[in-house]
Amino acid sequence: MSLPAEQLPQMRFDITEAARILRLSRATLYERVREGKIKTQKDGRRSFITVAELQRYIAATDSCAH
Repeated sequence: MSLPAEQLPQMRFDITEAARILRLSRATLYERVREGKIKTQKDGRRSFITVAELQRYIAATDSCAH
């Protein structure tokens, strides 16, 4: 039995969505990607950031704040 698409969990986000989630500008997000602080997945020409990578980045930046 499969779930309708609208009920499936979102596993990855495009750059614009990820920037919105992190409350960063797209330019800042691309800078973090270039610095190697956030890893992307390529699918053809598009770049995506997984939920796990967003969580890892948030946890890493949170631990630096303390």
